[in-house]
Amino acid sequence: MSLPEYISNIHTFLVERGFPSNIDAAIILGSGLGSFEEHIQNKRTIPYSEIPGFPQSTVTGHSGSLLFGEVTGKNVLAFSGRFHFYEGHSFDKTIIPVQLSKSFNIEKLIISNAAGGINLTFQVGDLMIIRNIMYPHIDLPFKKENAKLVELEQSAVKVQEIANQLQVPTKTGTYLYVTGPNYETKAEIHAFRYLGGDAVGMSTAPEILEAFRLGIKVGAISLITNAAAGITDQKLDHSEVKDAADAKKDVFAKLVKGLIQEF
Repeated sequence: MSLPEYISNIHTFLVERGFPSNIDAAIILGSGLGSFEEHIQNKRTIPYSEIPGFPQSTVTGHSGSLLFGEVTGKNVLAFSGRFHFYEGHSFDKTIIPVQLSKSFNIEKLIISNAAGGINLTFQVGDLMIIRNIMYPHIDLPFKKENAKLVELEQSAVKVQEIANQLQVPTKTGTYLYVTGPNYETKAEIHAFRYLGGDAVGMSTAPEILEAFRLGIKVGAISLITNAAAGITDQKLDHSEVKDAADAKKDVFAKLVKGLIQEF
């Protein structure tokens, strides 16, 4: 499938800076999960601000850098920071990491995020493999062009198998996408649980849908970093994201490395 011209221009710029024209795998690192870059060997880092035509990530917990290197013998492209609709980016901009990954002919895409737990059996620190997505608040402009989400359920089974082999405890569930930037109300969270949501967040769904449109094999993981509004009496605070990510960075890295190798 064709990609926007600005994606081709970014690809050319990166190749001229020493990136190979083909890369094995890509990973989008969610809030607080940028520490995975410690596991990338022979690393080359380029700040988003130095890439012509690239948006900037402004959210706490996103370093805003593109990395290339090796993980478990595979060439890997890592996006340490993503672009959210609530930052003022159009949906076309939020999916640039997926499109750029496609331009490098990647074989697999791993998407991660920090999410609020809706499922009452979930605890902070759980890794949830996304088996489905919901977007009750907005009609995403490109969703009608995409393959059936049964593909995500199939990939979730494979991710679960790899996690089991690595003895990494995981949950599986439905990720409910909202645009943000505000946290949801207690009433909304109760409604989302009624609809079948297990976790809620402000990213990932547009990226998954674009990956399907482009024919990219994708696995998606949420780190449950807090209980969503109304689940507990605790006030929501973005600092929880960093604390939960720090506590789970080793097990998260173990799973991601396994997916890069085997998924």
